[in-house]
This record gives sequence, C-alpha cells and structure tokens, in this order.
Amino acid sequence: MRKYIDIGANLTDAVFRGIYRGKKVHNDDFQHVLNRAFEVGMDKIIVTAGCKDDITEALELVKDKDNLYCTVGVHPTRCNEFDAHDSPMDYVNMLKDFIDGNKSKVVALGELGLDYDRTQFCSVETQKKYFAMQLDLATETNLPLFLHSRNCANDFIDIISKKLDNLHGGVVHSFTGTIEEAKLYTDLGFFIGINGCSLKTKENLEAMASIPTEKLMIETDAPWCGIRNTHAGANYVKTKWDVKKKERWVEGSTVKDRCEPCHIVQVLEVMAEYRQEDPDELCQQMYENTQKLFFPHCER
Repeated sequence: MRKYIDIGANLTDAVFRGIYRGKKVHNDDFQHVLNRAFEVGMDKIIVTAGCKDDITEALELVKDKDNLYCTVGVHPTRCNEFDAHDSPMDYVNMLKDFIDGNKSKVVALGELGLDYDRTQFCSVETQKKYFAMQLDLATETNLPLFLHSRNCANDFIDIISKKLDNLHGGVVHSFTGTIEEAKLYTDLGFFIGINGCSLKTKENLEAMASIPTEKLMIETDAPWCGIRNTHAGANYVKTKWDVKKKERWVEGSTVKDRCEPCHIVQVLEVMAEYRQEDPDELCQQMYENTQKLFFPHCER
C-alpha cells in the first residue's frame, strides 16, 4: 500500500466536529475522518497551527495520537497577535516554550510567511517584521519551516535569503505561484507543497509539473483546498467517496466542500497523471522527501 504524509491539515477546525459557523449541524465525525485517512495509507498528519489558540488546540489534539504531529508558529494574517501581547519578545518566548515543552510532537515552525492578498487582516510591514523574527526562532530551535507565500515572492525571498545560512530547510506549502516562483524557491533549497488549491488552473498544473520530484511534498490543507469539479485538476481525479451535504450527513459519508486528509489520494492522482509519472513512485518519493525534512530520526 502507498504511504502518505499530509504535511498540512487544519484538524482543529470545528467542521470536523460537525460545527459550521458556530452551529452544530451533524455529529462529531473526527474519528471517521482519521479512519478514512488511515484506510488509504496515511502514515502521518501534520496539524497546522497559526496562532496561540491554534497551537494550544493542536498540541492537545496530537499529544496522545501516534500518527499526528503539529507546527508552532504565527500565520502572516495573525501577526497582530505579537503587538497585542505584553511585548513581541514575550510572544516569541511563549512560542519557544510551546516548542521546548513538546519536542516529540512539534516538527516545524509555522505556519509563517507573507500574504499580500489579505493585508486587511495584517499590514505588510507587520507581516515582514514578524516573519523575520520567527525565522530567528527557527534558527534557535533547529526546526524546519512550514511556509506561507501569497503574492509576495520578492519580499519573501529577500527576507528569507538574508537568513538562509542559519535555517534548517522547509517547505512552501499550498503553492499557487508561477513556474518562475517555484524555481526561485527550489533554488533556495525549499520543498514545494501541493494540494487542491495548487491544481485549480492550467497554469497551476504547469507550475506543479515543472517542480523536480525530489522537491515535492503533498498535502490537503483540510478542510480547505479540495479539488472541485470546476478545477482543471478535476479531470484527472479517479477516486471518489460518498458525499452528502452537511445538513444530510450520515455516518460514514464525507461532507460536500469539506476537504479531509483522505482526499490526498485525489491530489496524487492529479499530480501523477499530469506529470506522466507512476503514482506509486511519485508517492514514495514525496513520502521520503517529507521524512527527510520533518522526521529525520524516524524509521522509513
């Protein structure tokens, strides 16, 4: 059986407990979500955290589950939290305490980076300041990076290049950039994470196909970034599950427009078909890439 590592899933999201926009719509089906993932060959899932509350919830979620790990960091749209704290450095020290107290479960610093598509949540200057500060924390903790980059390639590369010699690798997750941007990131030594959002358009598919296999990782970004019928990548999807609208959910079904980790199979199908590569070989290479970066001391 193929083995997968989902490098980014937002499993603390309430939709996996049947709660949508604060309203309970169906039963908690979190364990069913995990079971479906394990049934398709999921070996590990890295739960994404992007703010203090996320981190606290993620650490609680993963602490007793052998296959679940998490990140610690602040998403670019949440960087105002640094200024809202007693002092930015106190916030950084809090992040370090989370890491130091959970070394067996925290496998990356992140989600961190820049997002110029959503500056209404956090200004460019604030994002840049705390991106750089978190990179220093990555150096101190020896953790690889789980990176976010949206419409910001020049600033992103400028900031990270200045600190590159002291960093310990990383992945630019949920990649939606161009062929040229992908090459810039891989030339710096970073891996590229691919999910459904990376496969929406013909241009996305071309960019994905341009990335060397030894620089690829795979993810779902669940509950977001599912492959929809209107996406260019949908033409290459083969595996389907029983799907219900959330109001008509029944035990064992997936939920319409709620991506979950088992859908990693669909991401692989699109990638392999469009790249004209053997899916088993591609899956194995991405598994090994992920082990190398995030789980270097685990047996393969």
